[in-house]
Amino acid sequence: MGNTESAVVQKRMVRFRPEERPVVERVFDQLLEAGSGNAPGSSGKVLTLDALKVCVAGVAPESMTVRLFQAMRSVDPGGTAPPGGGVSREQLLVFLADVLRGTAEERAPLVMAMARREGEATVTADQVREFVEDLVSAVVQILTSRGRREGWRPDRMGDSAQGVKLLAEQMSSELKLTDERSCDVPCLEDWLFRVSGVALYLELVTSEGLGVRLPSRPPLPLLPSCGPAPWDELRSLLDLPLLLFLYPQLPAQSGAPWRLLFSTRLHGESFTRLVGCCARRGPTLLLLRDSDGHQFGGFASQSWDTKPQFQGDSRCFLFSVFPTLRVYTCTGYNQHYMYLNQGQQTMPNGLGMGGQHHYFGLWLDSDFGKGHSRARPRCTTYGSPQLSAQENFTVETLEVWGVGDPPEEQQAQGKRSVLDADPETQAIMEMTGKTLHSQGLREPEEEEL
Repeated sequence: MGNTESAVVQKRMVRFRPEERPVVERVFDQLLEAGSGNAPGSSGKVLTLDALKVCVAGVAPESMTVRLFQAMRSVDPGGTAPPGGGVSREQLLVFLADVLRGTAEERAPLVMAMARREGEATVTADQVREFVEDLVSAVVQILTSRGRREGWRPDRMGDSAQGVKLLAEQMSSELKLTDERSCDVPCLEDWLFRVSGVALYLELVTSEGLGVRLPSRPPLPLLPSCGPAPWDELRSLLDLPLLLFLYPQLPAQSGAPWRLLFSTRLHGESFTRLVGCCARRGPTLLLLRDSDGHQFGGFASQSWDTKPQFQGDSRCFLFSVFPTLRVYTCTGYNQHYMYLNQGQQTMPNGLGMGGQHHYFGLWLDSDFGKGHSRARPRCTTYGSPQLSAQENFTVETLEVWGVGDPPEEQQAQGKRSVLDADPETQAIMEMTGKTLHSQGLREPEEEEL
Protein backbone atom coordinates (compact mmCIF):
# COMPACT_ATOMS: atom_id res chain seq x y z
CA MET A 1 0.00 0.00 0.00
CA GLY A 2 1.20 3.46 -0.80
CA ASN A 3 1.41 6.52 1.40
CA THR A 4 -1.63 7.97 -0.36
CA GLU A 5 -3.90 5.73 1.71
CA SER A 6 -5.46 7.46 4.72
CA ALA A 7 -4.33 6.63 8.24
CA VAL A 8 -7.73 5.00 8.86
CA VAL A 9 -7.24 2.58 5.97
CA GLN A 10 -3.64 1.79 6.86
CA LYS A 11 -4.65 1.02 10.44
CA ARG A 12 -7.39 -1.33 9.26
CA MET A 13 -5.22 -3.19 6.78
CA VAL A 14 -2.74 -4.17 9.50
CA ARG A 15 -5.34 -6.72 10.65
CA PHE A 16 -4.74 -8.84 7.57
CA ARG A 17 -1.73 -11.07 7.16
CA PRO A 18 0.87 -9.99 4.60
CA GLU A 19 -0.27 -12.67 2.14
CA GLU A 20 -3.91 -11.61 2.61
CA ARG A 21 -3.51 -7.92 1.93
CA PRO A 22 -3.05 -8.21 -1.85
CA VAL A 23 -6.23 -10.30 -1.98
CA VAL A 24 -8.21 -7.62 -0.13
CA GLU A 25 -6.65 -4.75 -2.08
CA ARG A 26 -7.63 -6.33 -5.43
CA VAL A 27 -11.32 -6.61 -4.54
CA PHE A 28 -12.20 -3.05 -5.60
CA ASP A 29 -10.70 -3.40 -9.10
CA GLN A 30 -12.25 -6.85 -9.53
CA LEU A 31 -15.70 -5.53 -8.66
CA LEU A 32 -15.33 -2.62 -11.08
CA GLU A 33 -14.19 -4.94 -13.84
CA ALA A 34 -16.93 -7.50 -13.24
CA GLY A 35 -19.65 -4.92 -12.72
CA SER A 36 -18.95 -2.47 -15.51
CA GLY A 37 -16.30 -3.91 -17.77
CA ASN A 38 -13.66 -1.39 -16.71
CA ALA A 39 -10.03 -2.45 -16.88
CA PRO A 40 -8.08 -3.12 -13.69
CA GLY A 41 -6.15 -0.28 -12.09
CA SER A 42 -9.04 2.15 -12.28
CA SER A 43 -7.75 4.54 -9.62
CA GLY A 44 -10.17 7.32 -8.74
CA LYS A 45 -13.27 5.52 -9.95
CA VAL A 46 -16.18 4.58 -7.71
CA LEU A 47 -18.21 1.44 -7.25
CA THR A 48 -21.88 1.97 -8.10
CA LEU A 49 -24.89 0.14 -6.78
CA ASP A 50 -25.66 -1.24 -10.24
CA ALA A 51 -22.14 -2.66 -10.53
CA LEU A 52 -22.43 -4.25 -7.09
CA LYS A 53 -25.77 -5.85 -8.03
CA VAL A 54 -24.12 -7.48 -11.04
CA CYS A 55 -21.35 -8.91 -8.85
CA VAL A 56 -23.58 -10.17 -6.04
CA ALA A 57 -26.34 -11.56 -8.28
CA GLY A 58 -26.98 -15.20 -7.44
CA VAL A 59 -25.44 -14.87 -3.98
CA ALA A 60 -27.86 -12.60 -2.14
CA PRO A 61 -31.30 -11.06 -2.66
CA GLU A 62 -31.23 -7.62 -4.25
CA SER A 63 -32.50 -6.10 -1.01
CA MET A 64 -29.42 -7.47 0.81
CA THR A 65 -27.14 -6.09 -1.90
CA VAL A 66 -28.65 -2.63 -1.35
CA ARG A 67 -28.00 -2.99 2.38
CA LEU A 68 -24.34 -3.90 1.76
CA PHE A 69 -23.98 -0.85 -0.48
CA GLN A 70 -25.52 1.40 2.19
CA ALA A 71 -23.04 0.08 4.73
CA MET A 72 -20.11 0.76 2.40
CA ARG A 73 -21.38 4.28 1.74
CA SER A 74 -21.63 4.98 5.49
CA VAL A 75 -17.91 4.37 6.06
CA ASP A 76 -15.77 7.41 6.83
CA PRO A 77 -12.27 6.49 5.61
CA GLY A 78 -10.77 9.75 6.81
CA GLY A 79 -11.01 11.52 3.48
CA THR A 80 -13.56 13.15 1.20
CA ALA A 81 -16.57 11.01 0.27
CA PRO A 82 -16.73 10.28 -3.46
CA PRO A 83 -19.19 12.26 -5.54
CA GLY A 84 -22.23 10.77 -7.20
CA GLY A 85 -23.26 8.43 -4.41
CA GLY A 86 -20.71 5.72 -5.22
CA VAL A 87 -18.28 3.80 -2.99
CA SER A 88 -14.58 4.65 -3.04
CA ARG A 89 -11.75 2.18 -2.84
CA GLU A 90 -10.89 3.35 0.68
CA GLN A 91 -14.48 2.97 1.85
CA LEU A 92 -14.55 -0.59 0.55
CA LEU A 93 -11.25 -1.48 2.26
CA VAL A 94 -12.47 -0.19 5.63
CA PHE A 95 -15.78 -2.01 5.16
CA LEU A 96 -14.00 -5.31 4.42
CA ALA A 97 -11.64 -4.90 7.38
CA ASP A 98 -14.52 -4.22 9.79
CA VAL A 99 -16.72 -7.05 8.49
CA LEU A 100 -13.99 -9.67 8.20
CA ARG A 101 -11.72 -8.68 11.11
CA GLY A 102 -13.64 -6.10 13.13
CA THR A 103 -15.07 -5.99 16.63
CA ALA A 104 -18.70 -5.67 17.64
CA GLU A 105 -18.05 -1.97 18.23
CA GLU A 106 -16.86 -1.52 14.65
CA ARG A 107 -19.55 -3.66 13.07
CA ALA A 108 -22.46 -2.01 14.90
CA PRO A 109 -22.44 1.20 12.75
CA LEU A 110 -22.42 -0.96 9.61
CA VAL A 111 -25.44 -2.92 10.83
CA MET A 112 -27.12 0.37 11.71
CA ALA A 113 -26.57 1.58 8.14
CA MET A 114 -27.93 -1.67 6.70
CA ALA A 115 -31.06 -1.67 8.85
CA ARG A 116 -32.15 1.95 9.14
CA ARG A 117 -34.06 4.14 6.75
CA GLU A 118 -32.12 6.99 5.21
CA GLY A 119 -31.87 10.08 7.40
CA GLU A 120 -32.86 8.35 10.66
CA ALA A 121 -30.50 8.11 13.65
CA THR A 122 -31.99 4.94 15.15
CA VAL A 123 -33.71 1.82 13.93
CA THR A 124 -36.70 -0.10 15.21
CA ALA A 125 -36.76 -3.76 16.18
CA ASP A 126 -38.87 -4.46 13.08
CA GLN A 127 -36.23 -2.87 10.85
CA VAL A 128 -33.52 -5.02 12.44
CA ARG A 129 -35.68 -8.11 11.91
CA GLU A 130 -36.15 -7.20 8.23
CA PHE A 131 -32.38 -6.83 7.88
CA VAL A 132 -31.81 -10.24 9.49
CA GLU A 133 -34.40 -11.81 7.17
CA ASP A 134 -32.43 -10.57 4.16
CA LEU A 135 -29.17 -11.73 5.74
CA VAL A 136 -30.43 -15.25 6.54
CA SER A 137 -32.03 -15.51 3.09
CA ALA A 138 -28.64 -14.74 1.57
CA VAL A 139 -26.96 -17.39 3.73
CA VAL A 140 -29.52 -20.02 2.71
CA GLN A 141 -29.08 -19.02 -0.94
CA ILE A 142 -25.30 -19.42 -0.64
CA LEU A 143 -25.56 -22.81 1.07
CA THR A 144 -27.97 -24.02 -1.60
CA SER A 145 -26.30 -22.62 -4.71
CA ARG A 146 -22.63 -22.95 -3.78
CA GLY A 147 -22.64 -26.68 -3.01
CA ARG A 148 -22.46 -26.29 0.76
CA ARG A 149 -25.63 -28.18 1.67
CA GLU A 150 -23.60 -30.92 3.41
CA GLY A 151 -25.78 -33.67 1.96
CA TRP A 152 -29.15 -32.08 2.81
CA ARG A 153 -31.96 -31.89 0.27
CA PRO A 154 -33.88 -28.60 0.65
CA ASP A 155 -36.41 -29.77 -1.95
CA ARG A 156 -37.35 -32.66 0.37
CA MET A 157 -37.37 -30.60 3.57
CA GLY A 158 -39.54 -28.01 5.28
CA ASP A 159 -40.39 -24.52 4.06
CA SER A 160 -37.15 -22.48 4.12
CA ALA A 161 -39.05 -19.22 3.54
CA GLN A 162 -40.97 -19.74 6.78
CA GLY A 163 -37.77 -20.90 8.47
CA VAL A 164 -36.00 -17.69 7.46
CA LYS A 165 -38.72 -15.59 9.12
CA LEU A 166 -38.64 -17.72 12.28
CA LEU A 167 -34.86 -17.54 12.60
CA ALA A 168 -34.82 -13.79 11.92
CA GLU A 169 -37.47 -13.25 14.60
CA GLN A 170 -35.50 -15.36 17.08
CA MET A 171 -32.23 -13.53 16.45
CA SER A 172 -33.80 -10.06 16.61
CA SER A 173 -35.68 -10.99 19.80
CA GLU A 174 -32.30 -10.86 21.58
CA LEU A 175 -32.17 -7.08 21.14
CA LYS A 176 -32.18 -5.04 24.35
CA LEU A 177 -34.08 -1.96 23.21
CA THR A 178 -33.59 1.54 24.55
CA ASP A 179 -36.16 3.26 26.74
CA GLU A 180 -37.67 4.68 23.55
CA ARG A 181 -38.13 1.11 22.20
CA SER A 182 -35.59 1.70 19.46
CA CYS A 183 -32.03 0.57 18.66
CA ASP A 184 -29.03 2.87 18.71
CA VAL A 185 -25.41 1.92 17.99
CA PRO A 186 -24.63 0.79 21.59
CA CYS A 187 -27.75 -1.40 21.51
CA LEU A 188 -26.59 -3.05 18.28
CA GLU A 189 -23.06 -3.43 19.61
CA ASP A 190 -24.37 -5.34 22.63
CA TRP A 191 -26.55 -7.48 20.34
CA LEU A 192 -23.66 -8.34 18.01
CA PHE A 193 -21.51 -9.30 20.97
CA ARG A 194 -24.13 -11.72 22.31
CA VAL A 195 -25.61 -13.07 19.05
CA SER A 196 -22.50 -14.25 17.22
CA GLY A 197 -24.45 -15.60 14.25
CA VAL A 198 -25.07 -12.11 12.86
CA ALA A 199 -21.36 -11.38 12.35
CA LEU A 200 -20.75 -14.90 11.07
CA TYR A 201 -23.51 -14.63 8.46
CA LEU A 202 -22.43 -11.14 7.42
CA GLU A 203 -18.87 -12.36 6.95
CA LEU A 204 -20.08 -15.25 4.78
CA VAL A 205 -22.28 -13.07 2.58
CA THR A 206 -19.51 -10.49 2.16
CA SER A 207 -16.85 -13.10 1.36
CA GLU A 208 -19.01 -14.97 -1.14
CA GLY A 209 -20.67 -11.92 -2.67
CA LEU A 210 -17.49 -9.89 -3.16
CA GLY A 211 -15.24 -12.83 -3.92
CA VAL A 212 -12.86 -12.41 -0.98
CA ARG A 213 -10.99 -15.70 -0.51
CA LEU A 214 -8.66 -15.63 2.49
CA PRO A 215 -6.64 -18.86 2.84
CA SER A 216 -6.15 -18.32 6.56
CA ARG A 217 -9.91 -18.22 7.13
CA PRO A 218 -11.59 -21.19 5.45
CA PRO A 219 -15.39 -21.24 5.53
CA LEU A 220 -16.81 -22.47 8.83
CA PRO A 221 -19.32 -25.33 8.65
CA LEU A 222 -22.73 -23.80 9.31
CA LEU A 223 -24.65 -27.04 8.82
CA PRO A 224 -24.07 -30.53 10.15
CA SER A 225 -23.33 -33.10 7.50
CA CYS A 226 -26.16 -35.46 6.61
CA GLY A 227 -25.54 -39.16 6.18
CA PRO A 228 -27.35 -41.28 3.59
CA ALA A 229 -31.12 -40.82 3.88
CA PRO A 230 -34.07 -42.08 1.81
CA TRP A 231 -34.84 -38.64 0.38
CA ASP A 232 -37.05 -40.01 -2.40
CA GLU A 233 -39.48 -41.23 0.29
CA LEU A 234 -38.79 -38.69 3.03
CA ARG A 235 -40.25 -35.24 3.56
CA SER A 236 -38.34 -33.98 6.58
CA LEU A 237 -39.63 -31.49 9.14
CA LEU A 238 -36.15 -29.96 9.18
CA ASP A 239 -35.25 -26.99 6.98
CA LEU A 240 -31.93 -25.19 6.44
CA PRO A 241 -32.68 -22.19 8.75
CA LEU A 242 -33.71 -24.61 11.51
CA LEU A 243 -30.42 -26.48 11.07
CA LEU A 244 -28.57 -23.15 11.23
CA PHE A 245 -30.29 -22.56 14.58
CA LEU A 246 -29.99 -26.02 16.12
CA TYR A 247 -26.47 -27.02 15.08
CA PRO A 248 -24.64 -24.47 17.28
CA GLN A 249 -26.81 -25.48 20.25
CA LEU A 250 -25.45 -29.02 20.29
CA PRO A 251 -22.60 -29.71 22.73
CA ALA A 252 -19.24 -31.13 21.71
CA GLN A 253 -20.02 -31.39 18.03
CA SER A 254 -18.19 -34.51 16.89
CA GLY A 255 -18.61 -33.87 13.19
CA ALA A 256 -20.39 -37.19 12.73
CA PRO A 257 -23.04 -37.11 9.99
CA TRP A 258 -26.63 -36.92 11.17
CA ARG A 259 -28.49 -40.21 10.70
CA LEU A 260 -32.23 -40.58 10.28
CA LEU A 261 -33.27 -43.14 12.89
CA PHE A 262 -37.06 -42.92 12.80
CA SER A 263 -39.79 -41.23 10.80
CA THR A 264 -43.51 -41.89 10.98
CA ARG A 265 -43.61 -41.43 7.21
CA LEU A 266 -41.16 -44.31 6.74
CA HIS A 267 -41.54 -46.52 9.81
CA GLY A 268 -45.23 -46.11 10.59
CA GLU A 269 -46.91 -45.25 13.89
CA SER A 270 -45.53 -47.75 16.37
CA PHE A 271 -44.00 -46.97 19.75
CA THR A 272 -42.21 -50.32 19.78
CA ARG A 273 -40.65 -49.48 16.42
CA LEU A 274 -39.68 -46.04 17.73
CA VAL A 275 -37.91 -47.56 20.73
CA GLY A 276 -36.21 -50.18 18.57
CA CYS A 277 -34.90 -47.53 16.16
CA CYS A 278 -33.70 -45.03 18.77
CA ALA A 279 -32.56 -46.91 21.89
CA ARG A 280 -28.79 -47.17 22.43
CA ARG A 281 -28.01 -45.08 19.34
CA GLY A 282 -26.08 -42.21 20.92
CA PRO A 283 -27.26 -38.58 21.13
CA THR A 284 -30.49 -37.89 19.27
CA LEU A 285 -32.66 -34.99 18.19
CA LEU A 286 -36.43 -35.50 18.25
CA LEU A 287 -38.70 -33.26 16.18
CA LEU A 288 -42.48 -33.45 15.81
CA ARG A 289 -45.50 -31.56 14.54
CA ASP A 290 -48.83 -31.86 16.31
CA SER A 291 -52.23 -31.93 14.63
CA ASP A 292 -52.61 -28.17 15.23
CA GLY A 293 -49.41 -27.32 13.34
CA HIS A 294 -47.11 -26.57 16.28
CA GLN A 295 -43.57 -27.92 15.82
CA PHE A 296 -41.22 -28.66 18.70
CA GLY A 297 -38.79 -31.25 20.01
CA GLY A 298 -35.85 -32.04 22.22
CA PHE A 299 -32.18 -32.97 22.22
CA ALA A 300 -31.11 -36.06 24.17
CA SER A 301 -27.40 -35.91 24.99
CA GLN A 302 -27.12 -39.62 25.77
CA SER A 303 -28.46 -42.86 24.34
CA TRP A 304 -32.04 -43.66 25.21
CA ASP A 305 -32.26 -46.67 27.52
CA THR A 306 -35.52 -48.42 28.41
CA LYS A 307 -35.85 -48.27 32.20
CA PRO A 308 -38.26 -46.73 34.75
CA GLN A 309 -35.76 -44.08 35.90
CA PHE A 310 -34.78 -40.67 34.59
CA GLN A 311 -31.57 -40.51 32.60
CA GLY A 312 -29.47 -38.02 30.63
CA ASP A 313 -27.54 -34.95 31.79
CA SER A 314 -27.64 -31.16 31.78
CA ARG A 315 -26.68 -30.92 28.09
CA CYS A 316 -30.22 -31.95 27.12
CA PHE A 317 -32.68 -29.28 26.07
CA LEU A 318 -36.15 -28.71 24.66
CA PHE A 319 -36.96 -26.38 21.78
CA SER A 320 -39.89 -24.94 19.89
CA VAL A 321 -39.91 -24.32 16.14
CA PHE A 322 -43.36 -23.00 15.29
CA PRO A 323 -44.96 -20.59 16.02
CA THR A 324 -41.72 -19.32 17.62
CA LEU A 325 -38.15 -20.57 17.38
CA ARG A 326 -36.64 -20.91 20.85
CA VAL A 327 -34.37 -23.22 22.85
CA TYR A 328 -34.89 -24.06 26.54
CA THR A 329 -31.93 -25.33 28.53
CA CYS A 330 -31.73 -26.85 31.98
CA THR A 331 -32.73 -24.81 35.01
CA GLY A 332 -30.91 -26.97 37.59
CA TYR A 333 -34.16 -27.46 39.53
CA ASN A 334 -34.07 -31.24 39.04
CA GLN A 335 -32.39 -33.91 36.92
CA HIS A 336 -35.43 -35.20 35.04
CA TYR A 337 -33.75 -34.84 31.66
CA MET A 338 -34.86 -37.97 29.78
CA TYR A 339 -37.26 -40.85 30.43
CA LEU A 340 -38.06 -43.94 28.36
CA ASN A 341 -40.11 -46.85 29.62
CA GLN A 342 -42.17 -49.63 28.11
CA GLY A 343 -44.13 -52.62 29.36
CA GLN A 344 -44.47 -51.60 33.04
CA GLN A 345 -47.71 -51.63 34.95
CA THR A 346 -46.68 -49.38 37.84
CA MET A 347 -44.73 -46.65 35.98
CA PRO A 348 -45.67 -44.43 33.02
CA ASN A 349 -44.94 -46.03 29.65
CA GLY A 350 -43.66 -43.67 27.01
CA LEU A 351 -40.89 -41.20 26.16
CA GLY A 352 -40.55 -37.98 28.11
CA MET A 353 -38.26 -35.01 28.69
CA GLY A 354 -38.40 -32.65 31.68
CA GLY A 355 -40.93 -32.09 34.43
CA GLN A 356 -42.15 -35.13 36.31
CA HIS A 357 -44.31 -38.20 35.86
CA HIS A 358 -47.63 -37.27 34.22
CA TYR A 359 -46.44 -33.64 33.88
CA PHE A 360 -43.64 -33.75 31.34
CA GLY A 361 -42.36 -30.82 29.33
CA LEU A 362 -42.59 -33.19 26.36
CA TRP A 363 -44.29 -36.59 26.52
CA LEU A 364 -45.01 -39.22 23.87
CA ASP A 365 -47.27 -41.95 25.18
CA SER A 366 -46.66 -45.62 24.40
CA ASP A 367 -50.16 -45.51 22.92
CA PHE A 368 -48.58 -44.00 19.83
CA GLY A 369 -49.90 -40.69 18.59
CA LYS A 370 -50.85 -39.30 21.98
CA GLY A 371 -48.74 -36.86 23.97
CA HIS A 372 -48.73 -33.88 26.29
CA SER A 373 -46.72 -30.77 27.09
CA ARG A 374 -47.58 -29.63 30.58
CA ALA A 375 -45.98 -26.50 31.99
CA ARG A 376 -47.74 -24.59 34.74
CA PRO A 377 -46.44 -22.05 33.97
CA ARG A 378 -43.01 -23.50 33.09
CA CYS A 379 -41.43 -26.95 32.89
CA THR A 380 -39.36 -27.31 36.04
CA THR A 381 -36.43 -29.02 34.30
CA TYR A 382 -36.04 -26.80 31.23
CA GLY A 383 -38.05 -23.66 31.98
CA SER A 384 -40.02 -24.22 28.78
CA PRO A 385 -43.65 -23.14 28.30
CA GLN A 386 -46.29 -25.40 26.79
CA LEU A 387 -44.80 -26.41 23.44
CA SER A 388 -47.89 -27.88 21.81
CA ALA A 389 -50.99 -26.00 20.75
CA GLN A 390 -53.09 -27.98 23.23
CA GLU A 391 -51.82 -29.43 26.49
CA ASN A 392 -52.80 -32.89 25.29
CA PHE A 393 -51.87 -33.22 21.64
CA THR A 394 -52.01 -35.67 18.77
CA VAL A 395 -48.85 -36.39 16.80
CA GLU A 396 -49.09 -35.65 13.09
CA THR A 397 -45.46 -36.33 12.15
CA LEU A 398 -42.45 -37.44 14.18
CA GLU A 399 -38.83 -37.96 13.24
CA VAL A 400 -35.67 -38.72 15.22
CA TRP A 401 -32.12 -38.04 14.05
CA GLY A 402 -28.91 -39.47 15.46
CA VAL A 403 -26.67 -36.42 15.87
CA GLY A 404 -23.44 -37.88 17.20
CA ASP A 405 -21.23 -40.92 16.96
CA PRO A 406 -23.15 -44.09 17.83
CA PRO A 407 -21.88 -45.93 20.91
CA GLU A 408 -18.70 -47.94 20.36
CA GLU A 409 -20.40 -51.18 21.36
CA GLN A 410 -23.03 -50.66 18.64
CA GLN A 411 -20.35 -50.14 16.01
CA ALA A 412 -18.52 -53.21 17.22
CA GLN A 413 -21.64 -55.36 17.21
CA GLY A 414 -22.18 -54.46 13.60
CA LYS A 415 -18.98 -56.38 12.80
CA ARG A 416 -18.99 -59.12 15.47
CA SER A 417 -21.14 -62.14 16.10
CA VAL A 418 -23.61 -62.04 18.96
CA LEU A 419 -21.70 -64.99 20.43
CA ASP A 420 -18.45 -63.02 20.33
CA ALA A 421 -20.17 -60.15 22.08
CA ASP A 422 -21.34 -62.50 24.87
CA PRO A 423 -18.71 -65.22 25.57
CA GLU A 424 -20.73 -66.49 28.54
CA THR A 425 -23.62 -67.39 26.23
CA GLN A 426 -21.21 -69.27 23.96
CA ALA A 427 -19.76 -71.24 26.90
CA ILE A 428 -23.21 -72.18 28.22
CA MET A 429 -24.29 -73.40 24.77
CA GLU A 430 -21.19 -75.58 24.50
CA MET A 431 -21.75 -77.05 28.00
CA THR A 432 -25.33 -77.98 27.14
CA GLY A 433 -24.26 -79.74 23.95
CA LYS A 434 -25.57 -77.11 21.52
CA THR A 435 -23.72 -77.15 18.19
CA LEU A 436 -22.43 -73.78 17.06
CA HIS A 437 -23.43 -74.14 13.42
CA SER A 438 -22.72 -70.52 12.63
CA GLN A 439 -19.02 -70.91 13.43
CA GLY A 440 -18.37 -72.44 10.03
CA LEU A 441 -20.53 -69.96 8.15
CA ARG A 442 -18.72 -66.74 9.07
CA GLU A 443 -17.03 -64.57 6.55
CA PRO A 444 -13.26 -64.34 7.08
CA GLU A 445 -12.16 -61.32 9.03
CA GLU A 446 -10.04 -58.76 7.24
CA GLU A 447 -6.40 -58.77 8.22
CA GLU A 448 -5.22 -55.67 9.99
CA LEU A 449 -2.71 -53.65 8.03
